[in-house]
Amino acid sequence: MKKILLMTAIAAMGLGGCDKRPEPLKIDNALTAEEIAAGRLTPEVMWKMSRAGGSSLSPDGRTLLYQQTDYNMAENRGVTTIRVEDMDSKTVTCLTDFTSNSLSPKWSADGRHIYFLSDRSGSMQVWRMNASGGDATQITGSGDGEGVPDVEGFGVSPDGKHIWWVQTVRTADRRSSDIYKDMDKSKARIYDDLMARHWDYWDEGEYRHIFVGELSKGVVTGGRDIMPDAQWDAPLAPYFDMAEIAWNNAGTMLAYTCKPLTGTAYAVSTDSDIFVYDLESGATQNICKPTNFNTGKPVNDQAAMVGYDKYPVWSPDDSKIAFLSQRRAGNESDKARLFVYDCHTAEMQDLTADFDYNAQNVVWGGNDLIYFIAPIEATHQICRVAPSVGEVEVITRGDHDINAFTMAGERIAAEMCTISMATEFFEINPEDGSLAQISAINKSVYDNIRMGEVQKRWVKTTDGKQMLTWVILPPDFDPSQKYPVLLYCQGGPQSVVSQFWSYRWNFQLMAAQGYIVVAPNRRGLPSFGQEWLDQISGDYSGQNIRDYLSAIDDVAREPWADRERMGCVGASYGGYSVYFLAGCHEKRFKAFISHCGIFDFDSMYGETEELFFVNNDYGGPYWDTANATAQRSYANSPHKFVSKWDTPILIITGEKDFRIPYTQSLEAFTAARTLGIPARLVAFENEAHQVFKPQNSLVWNREFFGWLDKYVK
Repeated sequence: MKKILLMTAIAAMGLGGCDKRPEPLKIDNALTAEEIAAGRLTPEVMWKMSRAGGSSLSPDGRTLLYQQTDYNMAENRGVTTIRVEDMDSKTVTCLTDFTSNSLSPKWSADGRHIYFLSDRSGSMQVWRMNASGGDATQITGSGDGEGVPDVEGFGVSPDGKHIWWVQTVRTADRRSSDIYKDMDKSKARIYDDLMARHWDYWDEGEYRHIFVGELSKGVVTGGRDIMPDAQWDAPLAPYFDMAEIAWNNAGTMLAYTCKPLTGTAYAVSTDSDIFVYDLESGATQNICKPTNFNTGKPVNDQAAMVGYDKYPVWSPDDSKIAFLSQRRAGNESDKARLFVYDCHTAEMQDLTADFDYNAQNVVWGGNDLIYFIAPIEATHQICRVAPSVGEVEVITRGDHDINAFTMAGERIAAEMCTISMATEFFEINPEDGSLAQISAINKSVYDNIRMGEVQKRWVKTTDGKQMLTWVILPPDFDPSQKYPVLLYCQGGPQSVVSQFWSYRWNFQLMAAQGYIVVAPNRRGLPSFGQEWLDQISGDYSGQNIRDYLSAIDDVAREPWADRERMGCVGASYGGYSVYFLAGCHEKRFKAFISHCGIFDFDSMYGETEELFFVNNDYGGPYWDTANATAQRSYANSPHKFVSKWDTPILIITGEKDFRIPYTQSLEAFTAARTLGIPARLVAFENEAHQVFKPQNSLVWNREFFGWLDKYVK
């Protein structure tokens, strides 16, 4: 067991005048006697688990820094704290308390300080503390937080002289009360172009911009918006991933990702680029579309750089920038290639041209080696490649997901999970890829609950291919008994069914309620090559639907699978899959559950925001009658087959979902009830495409399992 020292912030953090801090959020993660006796994973037990991430090794490789979030269900909120673990002794120390959120911790280059975000002053700002946790000082913002913009992400230059941070700025008027000053009580939004809303928010003329400021004794003096007046975001909406911004090692330049488009052009394009900002001159260069300064002509084939270009990472000597590039315009699921840009010649090199998997989480190590993560056969592994050689080496092996890693010298610490384990930290031997667990964050839970066996099954598809399917059995599985079976339909649609641990769609949670879970990596999922992934675009109702049925039929033939008690569940594209299967399942299933699913392709095209997605995956708009692919897609929209629906269906949605608007779920619910089919609608008024809030999650799970228990079990 690790030793956890909880240090009070007033004594250990040197907070001075911050004497009006709220009471600490009470965290009680201990399992009850009843939960221990049952030994079963329940939604309540799952929400007692701590969630860790955001890790980084200290420069000397001796200490792992990370953040951990714990929840209080009664108060419907959580708190994030910052912790360090000694890599040798495994001693864990909590550096912040539970009165406020402290997150996104980062080491200073010399390892003597930790920079982090905290809302302890009333708004989210950057703070700095000693590596031991004391002498906390606010370095951005001022005053008590009233009217001070929140900082959403930051990065301190390696030389400690400058800092970048991201905050929201207003560069356009969208509200009627702003346009018509004499109508201050009017409540209208006014638009002349697309992207009026995105993901879960309306465009009200506010965008995330990158600011750069100078650090003077730990306090920012001034600050410059490096993209003034821009009506777009950096990093990219809607995820605002701060990993899209990177200092060079000299602290003189900043590389960042941006898509400088607006309106309809933004809605139909994935053409983001890597920009480099020079602190001294204030000049910005687009390295994905560079020109020769003498001739003014393009240096590279710019027609090939029209997809997402993201995640710049500088080489140790600042002579090169590694980044991820998708070459096909409008295809957010094109292969993510690992590119290297030469800062002197502007030449590009594709290091994964012969590697048929995506690259992600790039880290530039020593000895001219670049490390990255790749999804390979429904797992996530660490790989490396030398630009001088260009041949990718897969370092790690095994049924696991390595989701992030950090390096210090030759030492690697990774965040890893499996279907049966939430994120824990592991040390990886770079020589042979062997793994050694270095944390036990949720040991008290695993010691008291039983997990089901996870089987790796290869299923033959209708076109003669082999499809990897995970089968998760209930704890204490007895092969002489028969169990109800659930077919899980993945969203995305191009998101791998890997060894992930989810706090929303958790396979072990489903299995613990007595269900066998069948989770196929059907056509359209990454980690099996680009051809397998690409097949789904323009063919939603085709081969991948047959893949689903191949998987469930294969497992249903087992003597322990009760084919008279089968259900089908899924979210997003998986929700679409549920709607479509409801019209063609031929009595296989006793109940369906669709979360935020696509029901009506015609209305979906007019309601969603990122049109590049439906243009690529449907083949185009519904009015393009000369487009055979598009017309086939719309002809096979689920709403056209509701006359064949005959099975109870639970429909869940979030009222703030603008990606697949909640109106899709309303249409489906109306159809089911008008047809006299048992149906239930659960609409969360304060959730979007996913359900995140603690009490909402418990309600979601109670509705989910209540429906299955009623109609399947």
